[in-house]
Amino acid sequence: MAVLFYLTCITLTAVFMYGQTTRLYTEEDPLIILTSDTLKQTLHNSSTAWLVQFYSSWCGHCIQYSPTWKALAGDVRDWIQAIRIGVLDCAHEKNFDICKEFSIHFYPTFRYFKAHGTTFDVGKTYKGADRELQTVRQLMVNFLQNHTRQDRPAPCPPLEPSGTEDILSLMGWKSEHYTAVIIEDGDSYVGREVILDLMPFERVAVKRALTSEKRLLEKLGITVAPAAYLFHPNGTHSIMDVQKRLRFFFSSFLKLLPGVHRKPVTSVHQPALSANKSQGIGEMWKEFDRSKVYMVDLESGLHYLLRVELATHKTLEGEELKTFKDFVTVVAKLFPGRQSVVKLLETLLEWLVSLPLDKIPYDAILDLANNKMRISGLYLSQRVQWVGCQGSSTALRGYPCSLWTLFHVLTVQAASRPDALANTALEEDPLAVLQTMRRYIGTFFGCSECGRHFEAMAQESMSQVKSLEKAVLWLWRKHNQVNTRLAGSMSEDPMFPKTQWPTPDLCPACHEEQEGLHVWNEGMVLTFLKQHYGTANISPKYTSTSRPQAGPPTPAEAAASTPAGLLPRGPKPFPEGSPKHLRRMDLMRGAGEGDVAAQMEHRPGVTFLGIGFSSVDMSLCVLLYAASCIFLMLMFFFFRVRSKRWKVRIHRPYV
Repeated sequence: MAVLFYLTCITLTAVFMYGQTTRLYTEEDPLIILTSDTLKQTLHNSSTAWLVQFYSSWCGHCIQYSPTWKALAGDVRDWIQAIRIGVLDCAHEKNFDICKEFSIHFYPTFRYFKAHGTTFDVGKTYKGADRELQTVRQLMVNFLQNHTRQDRPAPCPPLEPSGTEDILSLMGWKSEHYTAVIIEDGDSYVGREVILDLMPFERVAVKRALTSEKRLLEKLGITVAPAAYLFHPNGTHSIMDVQKRLRFFFSSFLKLLPGVHRKPVTSVHQPALSANKSQGIGEMWKEFDRSKVYMVDLESGLHYLLRVELATHKTLEGEELKTFKDFVTVVAKLFPGRQSVVKLLETLLEWLVSLPLDKIPYDAILDLANNKMRISGLYLSQRVQWVGCQGSSTALRGYPCSLWTLFHVLTVQAASRPDALANTALEEDPLAVLQTMRRYIGTFFGCSECGRHFEAMAQESMSQVKSLEKAVLWLWRKHNQVNTRLAGSMSEDPMFPKTQWPTPDLCPACHEEQEGLHVWNEGMVLTFLKQHYGTANISPKYTSTSRPQAGPPTPAEAAASTPAGLLPRGPKPFPEGSPKHLRRMDLMRGAGEGDVAAQMEHRPGVTFLGIGFSSVDMSLCVLLYAASCIFLMLMFFFFRVRSKRWKVRIHRPYV
C-alpha cells in the first residue's frame, strides 16, 4: 500500500512538473497568450473580434489539438485586423478565478467575442463536435459576417456577395487599384477567405459574386467555379489565369500583382517609404526575372562578407578561426561561380590550410581577398549591386537576402555533387553546409537577434537531417518559417512581401490542398529547389566583365561602390575615430555600372618595392630567410667536422 501511495505521489509530481515546465503555446506561435490579468482588458471594446480557446495544459485532447490550433492561427494570420486568435490556460493557478467567472467547465472550450464590446460578455460558445481546421475557419468567417455594420471591425471589408450591376459597372472604369471578383457557389467560402487574406494589402480590392448571377457569368465568360475576374487600374479586365482554383492560388496571384504590397507599418522609427526614396522608380533599379538566381547577388554577398562583416574581427583565433576555415572550405568546394572568384576562394583555402597558425590577423585575409600578391586570374568584385536581392530602399533586403541565397545554392550543390567535399574532413556529413551556416551566423553575422532565432531553429530540428537532400528541404522550410514570422514587420519590404515560397506562379505542382488547408508537395519542392538553385539557373547578367587594375588606385580611382544602406551606422561619412572597416567602406560608395573598384584602402607600407607583397608576406619571407641561413650554417659546420678525417694520413713504415 505504501508503494502504491509512493508511485501515486511520483505520478502527480510529474504531471505537476510537466504543467509547469512545458507549455502548449509560446510567444513564437502566431497567436495571443491571454491570462487573468489581460483577458478582460483585451476583449473590452476591442477593435477586432476574438476567438479564444480556454484549455488545460494537462488535458490530453488539448495537447493533441494544439498543433491544429497553431496551424489555424498561422493560416489566418492575415486576418488579424478583423479577428484574432487567443488561448488561456485554465490549469494555471492564477487563471482559476477567471475561468470560473467565464463558466468554463470543459476543455477545450472555444468562445467567440464580438468587436467593440463595451459590456462584460462571456462570449458565444462553439458546441459543435467537428473541430477540424477548415470547419473552425469557416465558423470564423460566419461570425465576422454576422456582425452588424455598426459593430463590424473597421478594416474588415464587406463579405456579402455583390450584384451583377455592381460588378459590370467596373468595366472600363479606371482607378488607383486592382479589383478582383471571385465568382463562386453560394455555399463556397473561397471568396470570403480571399477577401480576408488580402485585407492587409494595398492597391487591391476583392469582391465576391455568386454563380446564380447568370447574366454576369455570361458577360464575363465564366464557365466554371470558383473563378476570378480581374479589373486592372487602367480599365482593362480579364479572367485571372491560375493553375488551380484554390484559395491559396487566388490569394498568392493577387499579392504578387505589380504595385500591390502590404500596408506599411506606421511607426516613429520607420516612416512609410516615399516615392523619391524608392529604388523601384529610380535609375538604380535593375529589371530582373524572379525565376532566376543572379551571380551578381552571390558575388556581392561574398564581397560584403569578406571585406565588411569580417572586418569587425581584427584577429581570428580559436573557434572563430575554425568557423571561418570551414566556411571557406565549403564555399571554395561548392560555389558554382566564375573562375576568377572560385580561384580566389581556392587560394584563400590553400593559404588557410597551409598556415599552422593559432591566430590570423584580418588584414592578412583582406590582402588576399584584394589579391595584393598580384596572382593572375584572382578577382572578386569590390562593388555591391543587388539584382534579385534589391529592395525598394537601400535599407531593405540586400545582404541578408544574398546570404540566404548563397546557402540555398550551397545545399543544392552539395546534394548534386556529393563528392565535392572529399578529403576536407566534411565529406559524408549531410549537415556540413547547414552546420557551417549555423556557426557562421552565430559567430560573424551582424544581426545578433537573427542569430538567436536561427540557433533556436537549429536546436529544434537540425539534428533530424540525415541526407543531403533533406538538408536542402530543411533550409527551405526554415526560410519559410522566418518569412512567416517577419511578415508584416518593419523589416519587410513593401514591394517584396514575405510570403511562402515558392509561390504558385513559380511552382504550381509544389502546392496542394488537404481538407481546406494548404500543404506542400515536398517531393516537387525538392525538384524545384534543385532546378532553381542549380548552376544552369544562375544568370550572369549584370556581372562586371572588367579586370582588376594592375597597380594601386589613385584617390580618384578609389570609387565608391557599397550602398550606404548596407553600412552599420547609416549613410553619413564615418569620422576618423570610427573602426577601420567602417572607414574603409566609406571610401567605396557610388561607383557607376561597369566600373571596377580597385584597392579598398591604400596604406603606406602595404607593398614592398612595388611587387605587391604585404607586411605579413614580408614577415614570412624574413622568417624563412633566417631559417634558411641557420640551416646552411649548420650544414656547413657538419660537413666541416667530417672533412677533418679526410685530411688525416696514415703512415706505414717501409720494410
